[in-house]
Amino acid sequence: MMVGWVALLWVLEVVDVVSGHALDDLGIAPREPSELVDIVPAAFLHFGFGHVAANSVPLLVLGFLSALGGLRRFFAVCALIIVADGLGVWLISPSNTNTAGASGVVFGLFGFLLVSGFVERRFLGVLVGFGIAAAWGGSILAGLAPTQTGISWQGHLIGLVTGVVAAFVFRRRAAVGWG
Repeated sequence: MMVGWVALLWVLEVVDVVSGHALDDLGIAPREPSELVDIVPAAFLHFGFGHVAANSVPLLVLGFLSALGGLRRFFAVCALIIVADGLGVWLISPSNTNTAGASGVVFGLFGFLLVSGFVERRFLGVLVGFGIAAAWGGSILAGLAPTQTGISWQGHLIGLVTGVVAAFVFRRRAAVGWG
């Protein structure tokens, strides 16, 4: 499933390039009511092959790990992240910007996996959280820096926070505590 999702992102970027970047207009322009319809499409579009490449591996890995908890829950977590992240970007991003990309989902899934083991009191989930923190924690923190130009730190931060919230909203009850 995650290979298909990432393949879709690449196909959309090819279509964008072939069409003279016509899909870039589906990014989110803040506080313009007509842009609210672009909240979901923006999560699947990117500004160049380097942009989609940067999101591909983390989305594959974090998506795969998140989906192990069940596809219904995975899709609900992703839907919450996409919608909340898009609305947040629409609300707080600087004027005259255009935001698109799957990095809000990547940051959201990172946050979800980071805390869901603790929320659910599952030892394996805690280990997964520590593992992804070790693997991507540094780049996640760097992606939250408001000093980077051309990067939506707002989208990253909102995605991360929404992922943490999703760990509580969509938690599974542990049958025997830390098991």
